Amino acid sequence: MKNKILNRLKKLIFGSSALLLSLSLFSFTPDSVIKTGTRDTVINTFKLRTIIIDPGHGAKAENSPPGHYSPGANGSFSLERNVTLAIAKKLQIALEKDVAGVKAVLTRSTEDDVSFERRAEIANQNKGNLFISIHCNSLPDRIISERTSTKRGRAIYRNIRVKDRSGRGALMLIYALKRSEEADREIKKNQVEDDSDLNGDALDPNDPTVIILTNEYNRKFRKQSVKIANFISDEIVGVDGRRSEGLREQSIYVLCHAAMPSVLVETGYINNPDDEEYLNSESGQMEIVNSIVRAVQNYKAQLEKVTTN
Repeated sequence: MKNKILNRLKKLIFGSSALLLSLSLFSFTPDSVIKTGTRDTVINTFKLRTIIIDPGHGAKAENSPPGHYSPGANGSFSLERNVTLAIAKKLQIALEKDVAGVKAVLTRSTEDDVSFERRAEIANQNKGNLFISIHCNSLPDRIISERTSTKRGRAIYRNIRVKDRSGRGALMLIYALKRSEEADREIKKNQVEDDSDLNGDALDPNDPTVIILTNEYNRKFRKQSVKIANFISDEIVGVDGRRSEGLREQSIYVLCHAAMPSVLVETGYINNPDDEEYLNSESGQMEIVNSIVRAVQNYKAQLEKVTTN
């Protein structure tokens, strides 16, 4: 294994506690330490520069391969794919305007759907530091038994489908731990390999050095995914006064294949009449956008803060 990656791991594993605290959040490059009398000021060199915004679903493209089309949910008068694209475009503008030094990249900018694989590919190719996927939630129909008649003194029932419009509010999703092996593969390809300066040489996935570094990236990315998810949920509840179902794990391809902290934001239930009106209104969409922007500002400030030991 090349000296560069090995030296970084030596610092990670065997360094003093002060050195461990000074490691950059994602690159493991030592931060600047300024001596101030008996205290050390640690300046974090990490900068949140690129945010990937992923508008969920899309219309079926003309040459879409079989199995690569996900239409999304329907409301009574609107489609998830149109709502998510409208929110995502507003979010891109707001992030670049209100969060200093940040570039926002969309995984799709037209109505055409983009495969899960391509969405993750766009995120990784653009070296994203944060992945935010925008979706609308929906509940499946409920099956209930309805009495239809009586025969020989016994009630006759039939099963019918009934729309379930009881869902309300937002929900944050992060990838389930059972898909961590997929996340490891993407981290090795898009983070560890970039960090190791191997000049095109293949990484040995069984090398203990690679395994340790990959695990450290994965641990930090998951921790930061939880952090940004909670920040967004707090803004939606505390500032907007909306309901949030909090944070859940779910097996979602784009989240575990984006080699960066990632969260999927279910902005509301499109099959709930009140939520659907909110999600389609200009004021509702801007409220969602502003909540995410405030959360990103808090997240960025925490990642880039100067600490004193």
